[in-house]
Amino acid sequence: MDFALIMFSLLVLTGAVWLLDKYVLKSGREGGKEPWWVEYSKSFFPVILAVFFLRSFLVEPFKIPSGSMIPTLQVGDFILVNKFTYGIRLPIVSQKIVQINDPQRGDVMVFHYPENPSVDYIKRVVGVPGDTVEYRNKILFINGVEQVRKLEGDYNYVESGLNFVHTERYTENLNEHAHSMLVNPEMPPLHFDAIADFSGRDQCIYNDEGFRCTVPSGQYFMLGDNRDNSRDSRYWGFVPDRQIVGKAFLVWMNFGELKRIGLSIH
Repeated sequence: MDFALIMFSLLVLTGAVWLLDKYVLKSGREGGKEPWWVEYSKSFFPVILAVFFLRSFLVEPFKIPSGSMIPTLQVGDFILVNKFTYGIRLPIVSQKIVQINDPQRGDVMVFHYPENPSVDYIKRVVGVPGDTVEYRNKILFINGVEQVRKLEGDYNYVESGLNFVHTERYTENLNEHAHSMLVNPEMPPLHFDAIADFSGRDQCIYNDEGFRCTVPSGQYFMLGDNRDNSRDSRYWGFVPDRQIVGKAFLVWMNFGELKRIGLSIH
């Protein structure tokens, strides 16, 4: 369901009714009561306009449905995404009209899933245009430079279906941007049967140790912080600039874990 398209349709409909009443219907009523559909449209139009403006150009809420970004984001987190950090885009068509900033390595970014743009994904930017991203024996290299990580200890969690998962938690530095990430020592670096034939696949080389990809112009390479439980750019390729939604910056609610309210996302 394209919520933005629904909001836009409601905005056009209620706005059209408001204009029709103002310039046509009102003069013919001679002080009579407004029809219910006119009254409702006039009441809802400013509310829909405000919500549509805020959601399209400033801030949009999202809910985290999976564990691919654990420990940074938990299942059930409701987050806020800054819509103008990377530029101002026209709603519905996502055409950028004002350039502000480019995504940086380490940013947690929401984007339209390349295999199904009607679905939104959230991952961490690890490669920007021109970068060579290498994942060798579960260690990340950017342009040949190992991204330093420090073991913090064990991290255990329970997946849906009451599946207990044991991982190791690291602090990883992406060009001086420190963040937490998980590695499951029992899992292989890649699941080869899950790699799709994506656009730009010729820019990647896969082997038993991992992969190496060169990020094309205008595109980005994304990884989940839960490295061994994330379907990301390793499997479906690069994220074009036109499919960027915005930068995640705040957890505003988690009904199952209230202490997470107000946590900044970094």
